[in-house]
Amino acid sequence: MSQSWKPLPDGLSEPARRLAEELRAVKDAHRISLAELGKRTYLSKASWERWLNGKRLITPQALAGMIAALDCDGELLTSLLRQAEAARDAAEGSAPVSEPVPAPVPVSEPVPVPAPAPVPVPVAVQAWPTGAPVRSAVLGRAAVLGRAAVLGRAGGWRRPSALLAAAVAVALVLAVSLYLHGLNGGTDAAAAGLPATSAEAGAAPLCQGIGCAGKDPQLMGCENDDHTLLTGNVGQVVLYLHYSPRCRAAWAGITEGAPGDTVTITNRTGWQETALIHWGYDNYSAMVDAGPTDTTLRVCGHQPGGDGCLPLVTDPAARAATMAAPSPKAPSPVASVPVTESPTPSVTS
Repeated sequence: MSQSWKPLPDGLSEPARRLAEELRAVKDAHRISLAELGKRTYLSKASWERWLNGKRLITPQALAGMIAALDCDGELLTSLLRQAEAARDAAEGSAPVSEPVPAPVPVSEPVPVPAPAPVPVPVAVQAWPTGAPVRSAVLGRAAVLGRAAVLGRAGGWRRPSALLAAAVAVALVLAVSLYLHGLNGGTDAAAAGLPATSAEAGAAPLCQGIGCAGKDPQLMGCENDDHTLLTGNVGQVVLYLHYSPRCRAAWAGITEGAPGDTVTITNRTGWQETALIHWGYDNYSAMVDAGPTDTTLRVCGHQPGGDGCLPLVTDPAARAATMAAPSPKAPSPVASVPVTESPTPSVTS
């Protein structure tokens, strides 16, 4: 589409004027708008308006885009652009250049140099008085604080009698604090989750039989009378069958394993609990009910090298009764037994 063009600026050189007229003619011959020309050349409409109206000399990149997008005489347009650039450069080179006037340099006043500060004269330090509090394992920080409080006085050292009185006061406060802490030691240890005493270790468990199913044997106190009924290997992995007579519940354990290895315990009813090694080399399962006299227990392990099960155990309570009572902190495992290879844990009713 053709359009009525604005007159070109008077200050254009002859090559620049002819180039702008040729660019206008190419656009009018293709009957496109400035917006469409911008889309085809991936340039803005405003840029083409400045180039076609002589406000700016078109860039070589923009001219190459127009030649590639539209059917036109590329050699003529390129030649006109070179002539216009040469005329512009010549005009810029012939313009008078004004010499810059140097700005006056301000004269700064001499900066007075301060006189050196006097060197302080060393002062002799008085030795600590004989009656000063002695730092010990009991006093520790309190003795140092008491010493700092004495030094902080502007009037100088206190008399030995005053220092001795301060030390005695601090010692009395600490002694009372330690005495009170000793009275409340058992309560504080329980609140902090410290190991329980032997009396607490023998306390009644928190669950029994079916009430222990799915629960942690350590949290329920069932490991205090743990009897390790069976121990066996599946490859390098060691499997354990644990039983608590007081809780009448059982659980499985696995050691010498690797992340991804599992151990599963199953009782006569088919209830199963599985322990997975997430990291490290060992873990234990939650408990299953082992209260009924006809209870049977089976422990099976799984690892990439294969599966295996310990022999089936019947009446775990009777089996545990023939074993010596273990120490709450040091369970006594029985001798290892051979492992029965099985692709899946088997359950015997």
